[in-house]
Amino acid sequence: MAARHDLATDPGLQEELLQARRGTAFFARKLNELADAELDGGTLLPDWTRRHVVAHVGYNARAIARLVEWAATGVETPMYPSPEARNHEINFGATLSPIALRNLFDHSAVHLSVEWRDLPDASWANEVRTAQGRTVPASETVWMRTREVWIHAVDLNNGATFNDVPPAVLERLLGDITGAWKTRGTDTGLLVKVTGTDLAFGDTSATNPTIISGPLAAVVEWATGRGTNSVTTHGTLANGTTPAAPNWI
Repeated sequence: MAARHDLATDPGLQEELLQARRGTAFFARKLNELADAELDGGTLLPDWTRRHVVAHVGYNARAIARLVEWAATGVETPMYPSPEARNHEINFGATLSPIALRNLFDHSAVHLSVEWRDLPDASWANEVRTAQGRTVPASETVWMRTREVWIHAVDLNNGATFNDVPPAVLERLLGDITGAWKTRGTDTGLLVKVTGTDLAFGDTSATNPTIISGPLAAVVEWATGRGTNSVTTHGTLANGTTPAAPNWI
């Protein structure tokens, strides 16, 4: 029997699907490096063990698959019934046995990949609604998953860093984060610069900004609230210290 392939034919979308699947494989590798007992260990996220991160990533795949099914059938299937249901699901998943938790990640990732594979070309433009209430085309689900798997692979605190994340993902992620700040009005006077490039994000019109600069991976690490390694801060508002990044989720 011939192998089945994605029905999507747009080259840009095909590349995004590849990036999402690579991120999933990277998360899987970092997870598989952990012994069962290490799943109880801490992460880069306050109050979350590795169990919580794995459960979240697994259930996130199921939630995104529901959006893809919505795009395919036209039948509304929200990501989650409510924010409370989402949180309950994660907390429950964190109590699963190690083998069940690993199976949750593996099976949900395969399910989502198959939903993407079988979505007809024309259906990728169909609109669905995210958990935050945004109306987006089904193609946006690929990026939603991409950032989840790459960021949370780092959160597992098992040796992965933002230097492992592809530059294209980092740049898009930084644009997302600073865009969220702008929408909320929390980027005033804050300018993020990527050293060695012309890339600048944040309040580019500020006359006396606080400038956070560093390599792309470092400024994304800072912007996501994961650390201040290799970033420098300039400007009179900085007071010689690196401020915490505004919330973006």
